[in-house]
Amino acid sequence: MQAVETALDKFGPPVYVRRQIVHNTHVVSTLEKRGAIFVTELGEVPPGAVVVFSAHGIAPEVRREAEQRGLRAIDATCPLVTKVHNEARRFAAKDYDILLVGHAGHEEVVGTSGEAPDRVRLVDGAEGAANVQVRDPSRVVWLSQTTLSVDETAETVHALRERFPDLADPPSDDICYATQNRQAAVKVIAAQAELVIVVGSPNSSNSVRLVEVAKDYGAQAAYLVDDAGEVEERWLDGVTTVGVTSGASVPEELVASVLAKLADFGFGAVEEVEAVEEHMTFALPRELRTSGAARPA
Repeated sequence: MQAVETALDKFGPPVYVRRQIVHNTHVVSTLEKRGAIFVTELGEVPPGAVVVFSAHGIAPEVRREAEQRGLRAIDATCPLVTKVHNEARRFAAKDYDILLVGHAGHEEVVGTSGEAPDRVRLVDGAEGAANVQVRDPSRVVWLSQTTLSVDETAETVHALRERFPDLADPPSDDICYATQNRQAAVKVIAAQAELVIVVGSPNSSNSVRLVEVAKDYGAQAAYLVDDAGEVEERWLDGVTTVGVTSGASVPEELVASVLAKLADFGFGAVEEVEAVEEHMTFALPRELRTSGAARPA
């Protein structure tokens, strides 16, 4: 998000962004008002223009296309996604089949698969593990989309390992720390709250997973809302405790507005639940970097 803002400050509008920079309606709308133009493919970007690649990552062919068209590209891929890309290239070079746990069609999965299209096999849930085929069962490794449910991923990997006992693990966990931490907090909250409200957009994978986790861990009801305007007072009938969380890319002011609306409905006492303390920071893309510049996670 800050990469697009900084690009607008540095180069002036318009700055083109391939796909949504993050999967959040309000973030996209705010950046559009500043002069960002969101496109689906690079063919929509004028030659020589500034284009930002989204946090979800891109296949190598997209980067080559940008170079061929003379675009001034800024790569805002999340470093945690870049890590998975690097793993895919490394295992492909060692002639492994890569079982990528993720959701078909998600931009992150498309980008990672593009790193080694002849080696990556998509596994969409435990059901997909039953049907995936590999060349050599002794040379297989699993990787994952960074925004999945921790529990569902573990279930899928377990199913894969039953079929492929020699299945190798990634060098470190692929699921985003922010995704994991939010899911851990929701597990605590859901056991205490009849209702859980998740602030996030419907196309945000990690936000949708939070709704699922809340329901799995004790909440009687859980709803996904883009903003406070979608919170309905009828949800609160018979409820004594409400849990509130948000997707990893949701601006803090949207969460604050939901809390304010709940206070108007009589739920004004707030207790914070933090399962894991976060101190992660990421550098801006090198094209935008100044000495010591970093952006909050």
